[in-house]
Amino acid sequence: MYKEQIENIKPEFEKAFNYVSQKLVSIKTGRANPALVENTLVDVYGSKMPIKQLASISVSGAKKLRVEPWDKSYIEPIARAIQANTALSPATDSTGVFITMPELTEDVRKDMIRTVGQIDDSAKKTIRKYRDEAWSNIQKMQKEGTISEDDKFRAKDELQKVVDSYNKKVDDLIINKKRELEA
Repeated sequence: MYKEQIENIKPEFEKAFNYVSQKLVSIKTGRANPALVENTLVDVYGSKMPIKQLASISVSGAKKLRVEPWDKSYIEPIARAIQANTALSPATDSTGVFITMPELTEDVRKDMIRTVGQIDDSAKKTIRKYRDEAWSNIQKMQKEGTISEDDKFRAKDELQKVVDSYNKKVDDLIINKKRELEA
């Protein structure tokens, strides 16, 4: 019975993990990464569409991104959207948009490391919140007599193992991103 509580809370932990991974991908580290621009919305024909639906995005070298729209009339709107929505400066030619990644200054690196720390804190708070919610439900089940006291403590141990697992996954992402920023 208590296993259901733990299984029901896992998707929330997964959402917290996915949030962290999406946020970290969008933090530029001085290296070219398609994720920096792929979800940037471009205004085309009166609607907004992400770049990844309008063009192919490729990495050419460690510091260059190339965006090649399938319809060449999208080149200028894509360049404008990238410039307006990111801290990047795109340039265009007849076949697409190219972006050279700027060098990160020490101040920018520190700010980004601070941002990574904030993302980490936010994810950990979310995980703790759902852990507490599940634990509260398990305690309630024990008080109502639907599970024994032994089951309550088994549930607490199992819940903590799941929490530790997700915290480790988040920590691994955070450590890798900080390493990239410090390199």
